[in-house]
Amino acid sequence: MDILTKVISQIFVPRQREIEQFAQNTDDIQRKQLKALLSKANNTEWGKKFDFKSIRTYNDFSSRLPLQSYDDIKPFVIRMINGEKNVLWPSVVKWYAKSSGTTNDKSKFIPITPEILKGSQYKGGFDCVALYLRQNPKSRFFSRKGLILGGSHSPSPLNQRAHYGDLSAVLIQNLNPLVNLIRVPRKRIILMDEWESKIKAIVESTWNEDVNSLSGVPSWMLVLIKAVLEKTGKKYLTEVWPNMEVFFHGGISFEPYRDQYKTLIPSDDMHYIETYNASEGFFGIQDDPANPGLLMMPDYGIFYEFIPLNELEHSDPTIIPLEAVETGKNYAMVITTSGGLWRYLIGDTVRFTSLFPHKFIISGRTKHYINAFGEELMVDNADKAISITSRETGAKVKEYTAAPRFMLDKGKGLHEWLIEFEKMPSNLEEFATLLDKHLQELNSDYEAKRYKGISLQPLKIIVSRPGTFYEWLKQKGKLGGQHKIPRLSNDRTQMEELLSLNS
Repeated sequence: MDILTKVISQIFVPRQREIEQFAQNTDDIQRKQLKALLSKANNTEWGKKFDFKSIRTYNDFSSRLPLQSYDDIKPFVIRMINGEKNVLWPSVVKWYAKSSGTTNDKSKFIPITPEILKGSQYKGGFDCVALYLRQNPKSRFFSRKGLILGGSHSPSPLNQRAHYGDLSAVLIQNLNPLVNLIRVPRKRIILMDEWESKIKAIVESTWNEDVNSLSGVPSWMLVLIKAVLEKTGKKYLTEVWPNMEVFFHGGISFEPYRDQYKTLIPSDDMHYIETYNASEGFFGIQDDPANPGLLMMPDYGIFYEFIPLNELEHSDPTIIPLEAVETGKNYAMVITTSGGLWRYLIGDTVRFTSLFPHKFIISGRTKHYINAFGEELMVDNADKAISITSRETGAKVKEYTAAPRFMLDKGKGLHEWLIEFEKMPSNLEEFATLLDKHLQELNSDYEAKRYKGISLQPLKIIVSRPGTFYEWLKQKGKLGGQHKIPRLSNDRTQMEELLSLNS
């Protein structure tokens, strides 16, 4: 560890010790979070409507407040955008993260209160560095530059009182100026609205900098890395930035991209840290590179609840707090936050891998899975199967999506996969057979439906021409940032759009 990093790293030591206590204190921390949230908002419109002052227990809270979707809170958010105080949260909220989701073209404007900004989003960034430095005492993190690849929407005015942008734009706009001393590119470039022009500007302004850390979404960071290599004529990123040591990634699973990163960054000193931060808040950090589970961060002004995924469509589903979750089950996540969200269904599904400390993986989205035949195929199953199959066949997958196809004449069906390969397998039929095999190994429900082809026939792969997925995202104005290809869909709407482009 160089002298500068050694000196600055002392700032993180108290927080590292706090995080070490999570295993013993999680339940107590969560109860205090809920109490503080209710107390802060008891004089808001919602606080009075649901009588926050009289809520004493979790049962009071859960029996009194209903579950919320964005459509439920949208009228209140519009009023906040127009300058009303004390609606969902006491303060006037000047910033909103624009989030369109993955399949829905409607824009969502998520309130970014000062409390969620400082106590969750920035605290999460601080903790990422704290945990990384604890794992890597030889790091030279602060002696070089960190490259942040944000989204493609610069902050824009909603009206005279309120502004919006995608989450990364809002975070960068409000960032402490001191952070800019170790960050590239310049704010003007990172906040550029047009994605393709921005990539070119980032490459031109950073290729000759001494970059040692990257932060962003794996798929879009890969686009930038390849642009840097094209600019410099180099084969490996370590030839351009020899001191590269860490990539903080999130937004989508890293698994399908892992081998491509290892090929382009062939260094034993390179580390990969997964994070889980969304427009609604910062939720988890990978604190052990040998363990894919993310440490759930319980003290970010967020109270967590969970619905067993198989009950999500029930009129009265079981809803449990963090202290009641079990390992190995898929849950839809419900959050109450200092951003003014109350029992809000965020749309993500998680599966806990350990308790005390609570560690989890993001298993998918509540709308992104295939269960057309009772197979309950989740995104994490698909990502792992793609990764294993690619490794075994030497193929490299750039993008993929899958959807069911019904064979009405036979009363059966199959899964159709549209895959864009960076490197084609030598035998596509073998790739399909192995992919199907690994899906069965990873998912017993899929295996049961595939048994003797009772319900599901062998999967079918359609090879995408280069650029089809990129064109689809571009048509929808979703290049860059946290925009992503929905991996799985229970209907064929998106698949048919892509197949039409592919033809």
